[in-house]
Amino acid sequence: MKQQPLVSFILTDYNLPTELLCEAIDSILRLSLRSTEREIIIVDDGSDSSPMNSLLKYGDDIIYLRQKNSGVSVARNTAMAMAQGEYIQIIDGDDYLIQAPYEHCLDIIRYNKDADVVMFDFTHDEGSNDLSYNSPRVKSGTELMRSENIRGTACCYLFRQSVRSQLTFTPGIRYGEDEEFTPQLLIRAEHVYLTEAKAYFYRERQASAVHQTDKTSIQQQLDDHLTVIRRLQKLADTLPQTDRLALQRRVAQLTMDHIYNTIMLTRSEQQLDETIETLRQNALYPLPDRDYSTKYVWFRKMTNSRLGRRILLRTLPKMKKER
Repeated sequence: MKQQPLVSFILTDYNLPTELLCEAIDSILRLSLRSTEREIIIVDDGSDSSPMNSLLKYGDDIIYLRQKNSGVSVARNTAMAMAQGEYIQIIDGDDYLIQAPYEHCLDIIRYNKDADVVMFDFTHDEGSNDLSYNSPRVKSGTELMRSENIRGTACCYLFRQSVRSQLTFTPGIRYGEDEEFTPQLLIRAEHVYLTEAKAYFYRERQASAVHQTDKTSIQQQLDDHLTVIRRLQKLADTLPQTDRLALQRRVAQLTMDHIYNTIMLTRSEQQLDETIETLRQNALYPLPDRDYSTKYVWFRKMTNSRLGRRILLRTLPKMKKER
């Protein structure tokens, strides 16, 4: 009988330089996984030209699919539907795994059979191989979300396929699809292993969607984020109390981020006022009076008054520029 792979690695590609995609694949092949223990699925989301000629050298080490351009959510869903691995690791095609720290994550699932999710860290430092991390902590996903801030990016989670179950990414959301997926994944997880290992290299590319600064892209980003927040808010109302409280905290944090992003991306008092009114109409404003974090408490107080919001409009962009 064919052995089930331990991990299915899912890579998505859209008009990426082929050398970056190959770098991501090579980072997987360097891991201490036998060919029967890994599965590499590459979904090309309708790139202008196929990278297939550059991928022929990998032979049977990869599975390559090409689909009509439908967005990263559909590409990931396509790959997850065919993945055979016990665990899934999502990788953006222009990023890569850092060998030694990621081996630590693999050891966690090898020696802890109850591990539903391994949550690790990322770095922007190319060539980083930081080994200064401690033994992992273990919490349920709900407990984690009720007590700590989480990382939104799905690429920082090595998760069990059976825990994901039927959970998928929502098609049509170009920005923030991870922010909807990851809290729902965590709520399903009984045992989340948290490690500080910086096992993922996240490449900041000016050509990527999140760095587009034209008005249309900015508005799309804000609209998508609000859609995600409202979908999570609606879901929270259907959950048992413990899960509901955990997801409500995440909704509050994302709402805070939405106000912050409106300030940083538009620098417009009118746009900020319109955002506040929209949040109010959706019962998302004022922000809940909770001690989620020092930053949250401070930000909530500032956004509760017009004067406070004006101060934020004038100070936050300057603070970022100074950093």
